Amino acid sequence: MSTTNWSLRLARAADADVMPGIEQAAATKAFAGEASIDPARTRSHEDYARLIRKGHCLVAHVGEAMAGFLAAQPFSRELHIWEMDVAPAFQRRGIGSGLVRAAMIDARNTGFKALTLTTFRDLAWNAPFYARLGFDEVTALDAHPRLAGELANEVDDGLPADRRCAMICFLD
Repeated sequence: MSTTNWSLRLARAADADVMPGIEQAAATKAFAGEASIDPARTRSHEDYARLIRKGHCLVAHVGEAMAGFLAAQPFSRELHIWEMDVAPAFQRRGIGSGLVRAAMIDARNTGFKALTLTTFRDLAWNAPFYARLGFDEVTALDAHPRLAGELANEVDDGLPADRRCAMICFLD
């Protein structure tokens, strides 16, 4: 498939209406057959609206349709990626990696020193995907208390601790 038929821009307030549906559709496809993951548990419109107001959320479009998004939030000198999803109909076109690379440019241009996230370490489209884009697994969580706390919150919310990891990409 062509990787040039999509566009990218900063998210706008109205985009928050579409983001939960894309998140759920992507999760339903990604976690089919995984009884321990509930793809219906998504962030709300209000959650996404709050993140959009912070100024570091991106959306990708194919024509008039939102194809994917990346929602991020500043934490001190780091930009944390809370969610990155591509609608199933638009996957495998380079949109996800394009969103992450654009977030790297945004973070670097804004003065952040790193991008961070938490993800599944054992799923090809999660930790290995981010590793190909320059992220490393954080193994010394005591040196990253915010990420350690986020992983603990995820476990409290029912995600399997042994499958989750924090990742960081230091920006030059």
